[in-house]
Amino acid sequence: MRRILIDRARKRQVRKASGLSDPEALQESQIECCAPDSELISLNEALGRLETVDGQAAQLVKLRYFIGMTVADAAGALGMSQRQAERLWTFAKAWLRNAIRAD
Repeated sequence: MRRILIDRARKRQVRKASGLSDPEALQESQIECCAPDSELISLNEALGRLETVDGQAAQLVKLRYFIGMTVADAAGALGMSQRQAERLWTFAKAWLRNAIRAD
């Protein structure tokens, strides 16, 4: 899901920059995201850097942000307690916020 959203955001930015306005006839184009394209691309880049710092935190962000899991569901998928997931989620949000602002 993450790759689909990021690729779609990049393609739209290229189309806007080149003046092309014909939408692609892909099923993926029906996927809607509430975040602007530039935000998604910034998040993707920051998430890549977070993976080098803390892979489990990056995985939690992917489950929560891109798939829409609750903290409890994501904790179960990652094999950790809900409290650990909540702490990791707090860390990941703060880390990503700082990384995106630094860009």
